[in-house]
Amino acid sequence: MAFLLNISSGSVLIPFEAVLNLIFGGSAEVESWNYILWNYRMPKAFTSVLVGGGLALSGLLMQTLFRNPLAGPFVLGISSGASLGAALLLMGTSLIAGFAAMPFLNDISVVIAASLGSFLVLLVVLLVANRIKDTMALLIIGLMFGSITAAIVSVLAYFTSAENLQRFVFWSFGSVGNLSSQQVTLLGAIVGLGTLLAVFSIKRLNAFLLGENYAQSLGVSLKRSRLTIIIATGILAGGVTAFAGPIAFVGLAVPHLTRQIFDTMEHRILIPAVFLYGAILMLLCDVLAQLPNSANILPINAITSLVGAPVVIWLLVRKRKMLF
Repeated sequence: MAFLLNISSGSVLIPFEAVLNLIFGGSAEVESWNYILWNYRMPKAFTSVLVGGGLALSGLLMQTLFRNPLAGPFVLGISSGASLGAALLLMGTSLIAGFAAMPFLNDISVVIAASLGSFLVLLVVLLVANRIKDTMALLIIGLMFGSITAAIVSVLAYFTSAENLQRFVFWSFGSVGNLSSQQVTLLGAIVGLGTLLAVFSIKRLNAFLLGENYAQSLGVSLKRSRLTIIIATGILAGGVTAFAGPIAFVGLAVPHLTRQIFDTMEHRILIPAVFLYGAILMLLCDVLAQLPNSANILPINAITSLVGAPVVIWLLVRKRKMLF
């Protein structure tokens, strides 16, 4: 239902009956409706599903690994690395004479730069995770990586031109409506790979809930398990941030919402449920971001926090239940 509501909403009013008719192979009363639905709204809706599900799942992985309800997909600095990659392209190139007007400054190049940034930070995190045994120390190191990348972005913002700064700010608002069908397919493959790694780690994730010592007593290799979970999180969070920008709140809040609704810590249930609720939340937030009968779209980053935060507060106050 959320998916149908999403593709029925937009600056151009398409009746709900016409949307259903187009989906099931019928003809459009207005010729432009068919183009709008299949070339803009469908890719945007599928992007919302992948972004919401991927971020929510990566948040669940981090909260389980660190046994910390405040952990999310951004704690290891991977998403910050994607932001740094985009910032270096959008703002850093303007510091070099002649680069600001280069033709490679387009949406595809921003995705590539953000992907490289997240991959490099993920590589550094993996090297660090391979050398230290303390999971909480890894969490602190990840937060420090995020602080370092944020500092570099601030320096770039100080020296860049107003035009390039504005481009980076618009990118940082997040967006699910700028991807082509080919890009959505690539994002789907990335999110699918990260989800597959998470599914293969269900037993390890359940063991981590009871502590590392208990996990070891069950024969779980802590080092290998941590690396697998970090790689899955890096693929999910880094890939989503590269294609859709840094979208806050979803990865932090949706796992809590899902635990409250299902009242379980079993990851065989949580992984598909978290992905589903993350997708639904993003679809609904995208509907709210699209102003009715207007071409203006509110920043999706702001909508996810404004809509989701009060819901989480209400659920926690209502149930008064510890999450870990």
